[in-house]
Amino acid sequence: MRAGRIICIALVAAAALGAAAPAEAQGLRVRLNADIRSTDPGVNRDANTDAVVLHMVEGLVAFREDASVGPLLAESMVVSEDGRTYTFRLRENVRFHNGAPLTSEDVAWTWRRYMTPETRWRCLTEFDGRGAAKLIGIETPDARTVVFRFESPSALIPATMARPDCGGSAILHRDSVGPDGAWLAPIGTGPFRMGEWRRGQSIELIRFDSSAARSEPRDGFTGGKRAEVERVRFLVIPDQAAGKAALLSGAIDVLTDIASSDLAELKARPEIRLDVAATMGLNTLLIQTKDPLLADVRIRRALALALDLPALVQAVSEGTARYNASAIPVSSAFHTAPHAQGYTRDLAAARRLLAEAGYRGQTIRMLANRRYASMFDAAVLAQAMAQEAGLRIELEVLDWATQLDRYTRGDYQLMSFSYSARLDPSLSYEMFSGPKATQPRKVWDNAEALALLRESMVTTDTARRRAIFEALHRKMLDEVPLINLYNGAEIAAMRANVSGYQGWPAGHPRLWGVRVD
Repeated sequence: MRAGRIICIALVAAAALGAAAPAEAQGLRVRLNADIRSTDPGVNRDANTDAVVLHMVEGLVAFREDASVGPLLAESMVVSEDGRTYTFRLRENVRFHNGAPLTSEDVAWTWRRYMTPETRWRCLTEFDGRGAAKLIGIETPDARTVVFRFESPSALIPATMARPDCGGSAILHRDSVGPDGAWLAPIGTGPFRMGEWRRGQSIELIRFDSSAARSEPRDGFTGGKRAEVERVRFLVIPDQAAGKAALLSGAIDVLTDIASSDLAELKARPEIRLDVAATMGLNTLLIQTKDPLLADVRIRRALALALDLPALVQAVSEGTARYNASAIPVSSAFHTAPHAQGYTRDLAAARRLLAEAGYRGQTIRMLANRRYASMFDAAVLAQAMAQEAGLRIELEVLDWATQLDRYTRGDYQLMSFSYSARLDPSLSYEMFSGPKATQPRKVWDNAEALALLRESMVTTDTARRRAIFEALHRKMLDEVPLINLYNGAEIAAMRANVSGYQGWPAGHPRLWGVRVD
């Protein structure tokens, strides 16, 4: 009865939003699990906000599919020999949604707004000297040239500019704000412009017919961004079951964030197509190396050797992912051959290490939660596999908020955990590396590793950065501060008449290049 009631509610709601109208009139209809927070790029935001707003706005640069950074509004980017000056040449004939041409003064105005503390831009701290870099000046020598000057070099500058949570450092027309500086609506250069936002119900985007798309094929958040439908309507449907019901009924065209448990049912439906894309999020088992028992690296190595990691990943992901021992995602351009080296199950070696360490069956507690099934399932399988080597692990299942609090305080022995995507390899290591004394949430506190990590954030030489990350990977495997499992998968389902939809490692949906036939 409950499932039937949810389906009825979903269909009634969809009909109320006009979902019964022909697909031509509706354009493309996509489910959101919650409303957006605002339309101000990188300011009052969350993941849903980023996903919607980045269809309307564009920055100078953007992430490609492999997480490298490529030009978007910029035609070129030249970095000075000392790494402190970035010169961007803007593309010709780019216009804002209000018809005004893009100029270097628009870039300078936008960045002055971002760097004003009152704007509350999420990434202000990355550019005011507290984070990746300190921006000390912007110059506009002509209408198509912008020069950014930084106090010191940093390899993270382009990647930080491109970050989706920074709003892609979107360039805006000054009419996006009122005379008093208050935010009005995004006037950007993207393939869609703002339509109607019915709070708590839907957000409609309208094709920008004067969009100046790049000539290259679609590539992450850059490349050719051509709107193939007249409008996109995001429908707010919080319940996962209701979202699935709306897809099956034809009330929506695209459903993202499919649960792996729904895969078999949806695969069997001829009217539904699936898209599975590896993401850059990381599922892992964290180890508290300050714990009296787990401070012994032999016990940590024994745990790693006790696990059949490819089989664990196959089971937990239902075949949508593969084992990745590295902190760097498989889809990254920095995931070189050495990063494919990981742990191979060897129960005899695990038992031998435990005996050498004097392990006598002491209980080790592993934290997990049921909100994210993959974390819970990974913990259960790891517990069973470790038992075969003689390790006694007990699970402690917490609500997600409590587990996060324990993670932040470093209050655990083992933990099944997941990190969201970091699109630069330095940040992939930084998310779990650091001094435990001042940052208890950090997992790996090693002076040599931290020195290498700092170097990776400064040097802009790609070959040197690759060598640093390979050295970090080898050192991490040796010390076992955590056991990486896999990068997750973004699974989307769509009606069979939808074509052109393609997921990518950053996980955000891209609805340019998508058609409804």
